[in-house]
Amino acid sequence: MTMLSTEDNELLTRVGPGTPMGELLRRYWTPALLISEVPAPDSDPVRVRLLGEDLVAFRDTNGRVGLVQENCPHRGASLYFGRNEECGLRCPYHGWKFDADGACTDMPSEPPTSVFKDKVRITAYPTHESGGIVWTYMGPADTMTPFRDFGSDSLEPEHVQATKMHSTCNWVQAMEGNLDTSHISWLHQFNGVDDIPDDGSDKPGYPSNPMSWKFWRHDRAPRLEVEDTWYGFKYVGIRETPNGHTHVRMSAFCYPYHTVIATVPLGVRHGIFVPVDDHNTHRYLLNTRPLDNSRGVGGAPLFSVAPFKLARAEVGGNGVIHREYTAENDYGIDREEQRNLTFSGVAEFVSQDLMVTESMGPIYDRSQERLGTSDKAIIRMRRLLMAAAKSVADGGEAPATSAEHNYFEVRSAEKILEDGEDWRVLGTDADPLVREMDVHGVRDRTPIAGS
Repeated sequence: MTMLSTEDNELLTRVGPGTPMGELLRRYWTPALLISEVPAPDSDPVRVRLLGEDLVAFRDTNGRVGLVQENCPHRGASLYFGRNEECGLRCPYHGWKFDADGACTDMPSEPPTSVFKDKVRITAYPTHESGGIVWTYMGPADTMTPFRDFGSDSLEPEHVQATKMHSTCNWVQAMEGNLDTSHISWLHQFNGVDDIPDDGSDKPGYPSNPMSWKFWRHDRAPRLEVEDTWYGFKYVGIRETPNGHTHVRMSAFCYPYHTVIATVPLGVRHGIFVPVDDHNTHRYLLNTRPLDNSRGVGGAPLFSVAPFKLARAEVGGNGVIHREYTAENDYGIDREEQRNLTFSGVAEFVSQDLMVTESMGPIYDRSQERLGTSDKAIIRMRRLLMAAAKSVADGGEAPATSAEHNYFEVRSAEKILEDGEDWRVLGTDADPLVREMDVHGVRDRTPIAGS
């Protein structure tokens, strides 16, 4: 199937200032860092590299988060080493101070009568705190769109679950793993799946999570269907269950880097793949409702049958995940486990994904790849993003930014279909389960497992 030209691969992956894709991404509110990384007024400044730009974040005396260029405009010293005090970040070199809006509020190295400070500003981006994340808008001021609330604005801090992990590859490369429902039948498999007992949920309705694993292994070449939506698209991997039923895993892609992965019965957890620069990505996970991550439908434990961990337990107190398995230690691969227990030999679910996406190199040359029918969602994502980047470059608007949209509608689902049931209804407001429960936490009749 279609592969990208070298030129299109450059268009898709490059995000620095002035690049078509970079300009598209700058039309969206983007995660810059976790709120916990700037925990209190006048706390330590934080380096932020985002879309190829070097920035510094700080929480000022009044509690407002500023996100400004790293280098002082005087002689270029890094403001990361500055003093965060009295509602501004003061450069350690000559004492110039800048507020969260980028205005120079003090220039003590100049004569008291000087008005030079009134003529000096630094780049500063607006910020919005929501769901444990500091978001920023880096595009032109006259095209700034309202903050897209996926449900996080209504969450109390104690109900927030937001984490951040660094990955050493391009953002599209990292995101493509989340839009690939086929690989779960291979990369994440282990020999004990065949021994999972039939708990009776292989029938129309919502299966248990352990039975879902059995379906992935039973039918290892799913059929894919994709449907465009106002926010991007949703797609399903269709598998036949051991009892001959139709099992679907429906995931969603929302412009430009949000994914909501199939979950029994519904999913609202966003995986957000934010470009640090062309060669590095921050993988955010954002829960947009208080979720019970330990239980599945009917009380079945989530992934309890797996011999590897779903994710590392070593999450810093501020939500930043410190990786144990990296390319430097070959992701901890155990060849004996690979021969006898797990398909990959890597002992942790997320590291299995990181192993394959990072091992492609910082930016994979997609002109060499050969795509199959299982790559339909990835092909659609690439085409949509490239078309959107070209449209913005020609003066058009970025898609899925309007305040008229209901961003709560971006959901995933997983189910065994009834005869004649249309998977396209799953997770929508027309889905009886969505009508029965409030997926953002008001009514909570059916547990929703995290993706």
